Formats: sequence, C-alpha cells, structure tokens
Amino acid sequence: MNSIDKFIIDRANTWLQGDYDDNTKQEIKLMMENSPENLTDSFYRDLEFGTGGLRGIMGAGSNRMNKYTVGMATQGFANFLKNEYQNIKQISVAIAYDCRNNNTFFAETTANVLTGNGIKVYLFDDLRPTPELSFAVRYLKCQGGIVITASHNPKEYNGYKVYGDDGAQLVSPQDKMVMEEVSRINSLSDVKFADNKNLLSYIGSEIDEIYIQKIKDESLNPEIINKHKDLKIVYTPIHGTGVKLIPAALKKFGFENIISVKEQNVVDGNFPTVHSPNPEESEALKMAISKAKETDAILVMASDPDADRVGIAVRDRNNNFVLLNGNQTASVLFYYILSQYKDKGKLHGNEFIVKTVVTSEILIDIANSFGIDYYDVLTGFKFIANVIKLEEGKKKFIVGGEESYGYLIGDFVRDKDAVSACCFIAETAAWAAENGKSIYDIMEEIYTKYGFYYETLKSVVRQGKSGAEEIQDMMDNYRSNTPQKIAGSKVVMVKDYLLQINKNILTLESTPIELPKSNVLQFFCENGSKITVRPSGTEPKIKFYFGVKGQLNAGDDFDSKTNELKNQVDKIISDLKL
Repeated sequence: MNSIDKFIIDRANTWLQGDYDDNTKQEIKLMMENSPENLTDSFYRDLEFGTGGLRGIMGAGSNRMNKYTVGMATQGFANFLKNEYQNIKQISVAIAYDCRNNNTFFAETTANVLTGNGIKVYLFDDLRPTPELSFAVRYLKCQGGIVITASHNPKEYNGYKVYGDDGAQLVSPQDKMVMEEVSRINSLSDVKFADNKNLLSYIGSEIDEIYIQKIKDESLNPEIINKHKDLKIVYTPIHGTGVKLIPAALKKFGFENIISVKEQNVVDGNFPTVHSPNPEESEALKMAISKAKETDAILVMASDPDADRVGIAVRDRNNNFVLLNGNQTASVLFYYILSQYKDKGKLHGNEFIVKTVVTSEILIDIANSFGIDYYDVLTGFKFIANVIKLEEGKKKFIVGGEESYGYLIGDFVRDKDAVSACCFIAETAAWAAENGKSIYDIMEEIYTKYGFYYETLKSVVRQGKSGAEEIQDMMDNYRSNTPQKIAGSKVVMVKDYLLQINKNILTLESTPIELPKSNVLQFFCENGSKITVRPSGTEPKIKFYFGVKGQLNAGDDFDSKTNELKNQVDKIISDLKL
C-alpha cells in the first residue's frame, strides 16, 4: 500500500465506502493487496466520455467500463435528451449490443437508467450490427441511440457509442453538450438506476427484415446475381455480430453458395481463434482464406465484432488470395456503383459521394470521371453522415467510404455498414464474372484508367506526458517549417485543418477550409504524393498516412509496380526521419 499514491488510495476507498456492490468492492480489495499497478490504472482518472462515447477496459474503478461508469454516462445522456427535446411528449432511445463480454449486462444497465428517467427504450432482443442500430433509430423515430461495442479492440475492452436522432454519431455542438452533461454527474446518487419496465420494449426480427429489404432495394444488378448465384463466397463474422444478418442479407440478394467458417461462427467475446478481431489485419482472415482455398471460393469477406467494417481477400492473376486494403476495396466499390448508375441512366446531376481526407484521392478521380460531386471530410464516419444530413432533400447520396474499411451505400443508415458493403462487394464480384473478370481485374483496370495509387499508414508511438509533448512539438515543427521537397518532389500545397487554411505554395494564395478545426496537416507534392499527419485523439501516437501515385499500363507487372511505389513511400519516410 505504501507504494501507491495517496490520491489513488483515497479514490479507491471512496468506492469501498460508497454504495457499490460487493463484487466490485472485493475486486478493489484484491487490487489493493496484490496489484498496485492495476489499482492505479483503475483509479488515476475518470473514464473519459469523448465525442463518440466511452471505451475502456472492463473492471472495477473510475477508469474502467462497469455498471457505474456506464450508468453515469447514461444519466448524462438522459439529461441531454430531456433538455434537448422538452417539447416531445415521449422521448425514445434504441439500444443495441454486439458479442462482447458483459454486453447484455451493460445494455440492460443502460436501459434501466433511461427508463428510470422516463425515456422510452427499444432494446434489441439479441446482438445486432451497429449499422442496424443506426437504421432502427431512424425507422422508430427515436431521439437517440446507444450501441454497446468496443469495435475491434482486444477482448478486455468494451465501449458505448451514442447516436443522435438522424441515426448518426453526434457531431458538434451536440457531442460537446452531451460531454458537459456527463461531466456534471459527480456521484451515484445522481444516477436513476431504478428502471421502469413499462417504458421498455424489445425489438427483433421485424426490424431485421425491414433493414435487409432496404439494403436489397439498393441492388443494381439482380438479374446478374441470379445468373451467378452459385459464386463461392467465404464469409466470417470473426465471432461477432455479423453471423446473423450478413448471411441472411447475402441470401436476400440472391447468393446461394455462402461458405462459413464454423469455428468463427461461434459468438464469443474472447475471440478464441484470432489474436485480434480486426479485419484490417491479415491474421484475422487466415482461417477464412484457408477455407476458401479448400472450397475453391473466389472471394473472402470478414466483418469486425460489431459488423460495421469489412475486409476482403480476392484471387489474383496467379489464382492466389491477396488482401485488399480499405482504399482498394473502396475504389472497386465506388467504381462499380457509379458505373452502374451511369449505365442505367440513374445519374441526374445532383448525386454525390463522400470520403475522408485520409482516404485515397482516386475516389475523387472516379467521381469526377462520372460527373459526380464529392465531399472530403475529417476522419470519422460521423462526418460523412453529417454531410448526408446537410444535403438531404437537395442532393442524392450514393456511396461513402474511409480507408479504415468502412463503407456506406444509400442513406437509410448513417454509419459505416458491413452488412450492405458485403452485399455490394459480392454483387461486384458477380458483375465482374458476368464480364469474364474478377474483382482483382477490376482493380487493375481502375489503376490503369485513373493512375496507380498506393497508400499505407505508419504510427509513431510516444508514451506518457513527455510523449504527448513530443507529438505536439512534431506538429508545431511541421507547421512552422513546411518541407520544400519530400522525397525529391516539390510540396505544392499544404492543408492545415487546425488553422483551416489551404495554402498553394506556388502562388502563395490561401483559401479557407470549410471543415471543423482538427489538428491535421496535409502535404501535397508535385508528383501526386499526399502525406497526412494526424495525432491520435485516443492513443499516445501520431499517425502518418502516405499516398503515392504512379502509372500502370495494360500488361505491366502489378507486383513490380507496387514495389516501385513502396520504395517511394520508404523514401518519404526516410526524408521525414520517421
């Protein structure tokens, strides 16, 4: 005990003496006796309610996900709703949860506090994808939504994401208003844990069917799917929420040969077959690719635990499976959807697409080639959703995406959606097959037509207070000492999203950036390279996004051209001394 800071002991004793359950107190006592490091980490701060909600390790303590931190966050959200919607007779909120440990408990705790505050709750009767929660908020005309998930974080984590009445995660000023309300909850006595069962309704398959039908309504080539309904497709939910709805949605689209990875169909918040349930990592798709080789499938798809992101693997020209990154999948999806809109006479001059500023510039090239407006937004799908909201009734949203494997087709959901994305990736494969091609062939054709884009990400981790200061010093230095050249190519434009200035280095002209302030810098080079520097808002790291561009001619070797661009990125990394 002597090695533990008095501040930590005092905070822990407050819980031991407070109105907390016996299991929580026993866990704290064990940490006091055996694990001073865990005790410190559990109590050195309050678990932060950020612009998206909560995320943290589960356990006892003020810096952990537990009944009490979830209850206090929910009370703050309830207070916000009651202030914001004073003229609505019955405020309502939809709640969903994924496969993580304790998710039903946290969902029920959330429902109890909301109903205790007189708020009507629609609680899903079992785990559901995050995008279906977004859909349910809109369909049921709720004023808010909550999904219990920690996305692809390790099994020790859980989280809590908050949605507004448009089915999207909150943006300013509402997100700040909720944060302020949560910060005012200082004790358990402020939280109304006593539930009101009369205000709780369970929802189930009826919402599933409507949601899946809405996805099916967006299908562009049902007749082609019918011709290629036997395409062999391997899908894995990686122990997560997609296990129910994604196979059902694919079947609704008309695909009849969906092959599962049985070991990963088991819903399990411990994710026993993978190191991390993250479809961005090759290891997460290893079992699915093995199954695809065994069954001679042409496509592998894997969704993350809450089924809002999807990673894919396709066969290359040598019939080997290769993983596509988020930018590559986005380029294929965008190209397929826009080309079919054009071919079917569905373009009327008021359509648009949205991407994030760190996502590949090839999506802009594709949009321009079809005469489609585009919007670049800050990182985070809530900003894509906000553009859809602002343009609603004036322009038609077609498709949006981000490099971190999130895509959205149609506007009936307002978050990234692996359910609809899987359906349209499969439909793209059927369309390619109808033309005697594969998804890989389509990707190569896109690169030949628009330029060969190669993107990658490097994170630099700096721990502790000194690390945070070092990261800030790096950003300050890049702002005050703009590189004249990067890897031998002139820097021709700098975008500073904190100062909200877009500066042309050649003409010295500056134009405003009409986006919220964010600590992000972008350098654009004469040769088409784009370097984005962005400190993480949740981790002690600074992220560097690299995008370079070359030329791929018909018949060129794809792998050798890829290596050329990789070498170009290596030169940029060396120039920036990373």
